[in-house]
Amino acid sequence: MDWINSMQNAINYMEENILEEINYDKIAQQAYSSTYHFQRMFSMLTGFTVGEYIRNRRLTLAAQELSFSDAKVTDIAFKYGYETSEAFTKAFQRLHGVTPTVARQSGVNLKSFGRLSIQIVMKGEKEMNYKIVEKEAFKVFGLDFKTNVIDGQCYKDIPKFWAKCAEEGLAQKIVKIAGKPDNGLLDVGVIFDHNPQDGSMRYMIACDVPETDIPSEFKVLEIPSLTWAIFQVDGDTDEDIHEVWRRIGSEWFPASNYEHADAPELERYYGNRDTGSRCEIWIPVIKKSI
Repeated sequence: MDWINSMQNAINYMEENILEEINYDKIAQQAYSSTYHFQRMFSMLTGFTVGEYIRNRRLTLAAQELSFSDAKVTDIAFKYGYETSEAFTKAFQRLHGVTPTVARQSGVNLKSFGRLSIQIVMKGEKEMNYKIVEKEAFKVFGLDFKTNVIDGQCYKDIPKFWAKCAEEGLAQKIVKIAGKPDNGLLDVGVIFDHNPQDGSMRYMIACDVPETDIPSEFKVLEIPSLTWAIFQVDGDTDEDIHEVWRRIGSEWFPASNYEHADAPELERYYGNRDTGSRCEIWIPVIKKSI
């Protein structure tokens, strides 16, 4: 329950300071957490970033004020953190679908982005199989692209990226360079350069670097020496993998003595195209400081 209370404290802090310039470090302090871990957990649990939450809450309150007050649009824009009415109008229209001026008209439909309240629901779900492993630094190579966690966009983009690389023969080229047999699989999917503030991240399909030169068309990424929480995925579908990711954020981290380290995350694949594959999710972790 301490985790629930600390997350709620952080949300309460954001709400109490919604009209101020909010420092992300101070938000995380309310949750007794590192800034990276808090932001990563927040996005895993809610599906949107801390910045997106603050922005949508401000725009919701701004819409309410437009409907019952005669204040100028420029004054409301400034009150809710926008330096110009143009920037405010653009953000307002993106959320509500209408301009601030139109929002004042009778009968106009507006969006309401409610205040978050953290609750725990006991579902009696099955156990999670995991292990904690120390691993020295290693390198992987492959191809990467940029995507975003907001609205689950990454869950749509990543399968398309895998399919595109397979269709163009790039995935099998990586497998061949890695020295694997013809029916071999890519070793790993890597999530890195994750920015919890805007939800952006890079995803890479890769193999472990072999003892040979890597063509310049491929990216080489060094994974530092880390402690890993390694979770077994029961099943081989995208939905099975997504479900374990969800449970890591909503069940395992709140009950563990670890927090997320600011480092790449991995999906490790084992097997081959003839026998099928199994997956493990590798999360970099550090012990909590409190």
